[in-house]
Amino acid sequence: MMSRPPEVAELERLACAAREIVLHQSKRAHVGHIGSALSVIELLVALHARVMKAADCTDPERDRFILSKGHAALALYAVLSLKGVIAEEQLNTFCGDGTLLGVHPECGLAGVDFSTGSLGHGLSIGAGAALAATLQGSKRRVFVLLSDAELNEGSVWEAVIFAAHHRLANLVAVIDCNGQQAFGHTKDVLNLQPLADRWRAFGWDVHEVSGHDVEELTRVTESLDTESPGPPHVVIAHTTFGRGVSYMERQIKWHYLPMSDEEYQRAIDEVTAVRDRKTSV
Repeated sequence: MMSRPPEVAELERLACAAREIVLHQSKRAHVGHIGSALSVIELLVALHARVMKAADCTDPERDRFILSKGHAALALYAVLSLKGVIAEEQLNTFCGDGTLLGVHPECGLAGVDFSTGSLGHGLSIGAGAALAATLQGSKRRVFVLLSDAELNEGSVWEAVIFAAHHRLANLVAVIDCNGQQAFGHTKDVLNLQPLADRWRAFGWDVHEVSGHDVEELTRVTESLDTESPGPPHVVIAHTTFGRGVSYMERQIKWHYLPMSDEEYQRAIDEVTAVRDRKTSV
């Protein structure tokens, strides 16, 4: 096997560590949405550890991030903790009484600029934030992570039209395209294929990538022209629901269910085996 560039190996290491955190915290809190969180790990790692300019959460010129797919918040908390934004003691309050670390993200938490959870609102918020930056003459960018099922919402397409009309090149939508949602497969609930062609028809700059390839993710997102006047960008990231845990992959029930002790141990064993294999190369 060919050795990977050090920066890619580090992103892969972070992804493995984030998966372990998601499994541990979801088991400790006895909550679901595990498959949804595992689906977006590489997307969050690539954006937060490499692409975005957001080292200081109080810097007004930092890039903004919106997890429109709010029910995957545990994956975001995992990545923020690995970056040192969330302390381990606070991470261990996930889903506890009085915590800011709920099932959906709240803007009172460091690293979370906008509260989300009601699907279909994130891109509208992002378009407004991108327009504000443009009007202020700021170079800050806005990244919005959506689920493919969320595109069933009409409000998303209103935001798509708005952003294209205002030529918000500083707006980047990233779609977690795993083909599943709470009630079944997305193509059966409301089929939006061919998805790339639909975004192009609305005037967006469209890219398709593997959502679990951190090298491709960073290369594509870093190459986007977000400064010159032009169309907004969408990165359609093809992912696997429940990625990294074999018995969860593509199984819709893991949108809901917490793990038993046996399921947790099996999941941890699989994720740590991948970590050990990657670190030994």
